[in-house]
Amino acid sequence: MTFTSENINIEMRVFPIRLEKEGQITVPQAVQDQLNLTEGDTLTLLQIGDLVLLTPKNLQVSQLADQITAIREDEGVDLTDLLDGIKTERTAIWQEQQGNA
Repeated sequence: MTFTSENINIEMRVFPIRLEKEGQITVPQAVQDQLNLTEGDTLTLLQIGDLVLLTPKNLQVSQLADQITAIREDEGVDLTDLLDGIKTERTAIWQEQQGNA
């Protein structure tokens, strides 16, 4: 899925992951490859309500927040609507995956 708003073109991909023992997760290989991640790299987890974003560098968190805010403002979407929409989309994706299991 690709989201475009004026000069911003963002590809959004969904990767199901499982929380393992001691809270560990595995970043999918396709994401590691695209972001040039290697073992030992530090990632930053950003929580917004019940939304979780994982970013490879601390510096990108503020940039990501700024981009999300700009897109929301351009589209006239408040934070509550955004989080509700994300929750709805996650539910739909989960239901679709359960149908394919």
